[in-house]
Amino acid sequence: MIDITLFPSGPFQTNALVVSCTITKQALIVDPAPNSFAPIRRHIKEHNLTATTILLTHSHWDHFADTAKVKATYNIPVLVHRDDAPNLINPGADGLPLPDDIEGVDPDGFLEDGMIISVGESSLRVIHTPGHSPGSVCFYCAEDNIVITGDTLFKGSIGNLSFPTSEASKMWASLEKLIALPPQTNFIPGHGASSQLSKESWLPNAKELFGY
Repeated sequence: MIDITLFPSGPFQTNALVVSCTITKQALIVDPAPNSFAPIRRHIKEHNLTATTILLTHSHWDHFADTAKVKATYNIPVLVHRDDAPNLINPGADGLPLPDDIEGVDPDGFLEDGMIISVGESSLRVIHTPGHSPGSVCFYCAEDNIVITGDTLFKGSIGNLSFPTSEASKMWASLEKLIALPPQTNFIPGHGASSQLSKESWLPNAKELFGY
């Protein structure tokens, strides 16, 4: 069983997360957003967790700005989808303006569709969901009926498709992957409140609602 703690951080209140195994106390750090480093470090210390890996749902700066600090502190690998790696290495390569100097990070490995990421005795399955960005991914834990959706899916909406590297044509197939999950699956988006797939009745009509 996993425990997920959210740390809304930065100018857009990005949901940085610590995903930990309740048995082994191993932990994954997902999307270390701007100013999330201090509360993440405090949480890990207070709960005697062992950080093992940094996972990125995608490489927009508001989701990885504190990655370099987290990686240096815990000496753990950073994983991102290959298609989003260029912006992690060279922040701003995606054409989005940066608010400050953000330290780039070389990924230690690449996330792939269907990959299983272990955290203690639990695991997450990677779902590649391009659209908001080419390398956007979600992380699905079947045993706990939870999926971390990054900026692919929000409560009542979807990720922005007007960014330079966004591809609206790919978003609809990505959403179909999420629709195929059990309806009782709860999802945690990259910003804002969590919800359940069964409560997002508009989802099958997303292309008509948000199509470009």
